[in-house]
Amino acid sequence: MSLVRAGTRGLIFDCDGTLVDSLPLYREGWLAALEDAIGQGVPPEWFHGHGGMSEHMVLDIVEQRLGRVVDRDGIISSARASMLRKLHVLREITVVTDIARAYHGRLPMAVASNGSRQVVSACLGHLGLEKLFDVIITIDDVNHPKPAPDMFLLAARSLACLPATCLVFEDSPEGMQAATRAGMAHVDVNTLQG
Repeated sequence: MSLVRAGTRGLIFDCDGTLVDSLPLYREGWLAALEDAIGQGVPPEWFHGHGGMSEHMVLDIVEQRLGRVVDRDGIISSARASMLRKLHVLREITVVTDIARAYHGRLPMAVASNGSRQVVSACLGHLGLEKLFDVIITIDDVNHPKPAPDMFLLAARSLACLPATCLVFEDSPEGMQAATRAGMAHVDVNTLQG
């Protein structure tokens, strides 16, 4: 566990793409919801690079490209429902969850995700991971999603840790930027996976 340096007082983990392999499920749900809402197919590769964004950030891009407003609530509701229906195929990312298990009870730990509480709680609960964490912060708890530092700063406060003593595990550019802005060291989990 040499990734966690001496002096680290708290660990903060992203959820989607870091703890759980949920991005393919999100992609399917979003592509179907967008097709239903805008009346045309969206190429699957369009979703690439949007995995770390909040739902409204993705919809900002959709509206900009379409040049019109879309039914945001309907699209979000449909995409989330699709995701929740497919939890039975959800898998954990063991290279990261093994780290969380190793530090459970040794260091305070949080989840900080741009996902909704509804989906994050369902994913962690389905895989039995929620018990590893002292606090779960989602997009529902802050005004500004990643890449803003708000979520990580709230997680540090909730763990009673100074930001500089926290280590963040992330998979997205937005998340790593947020960690840097929060004054926290981070691990790019993409470098840990085979």
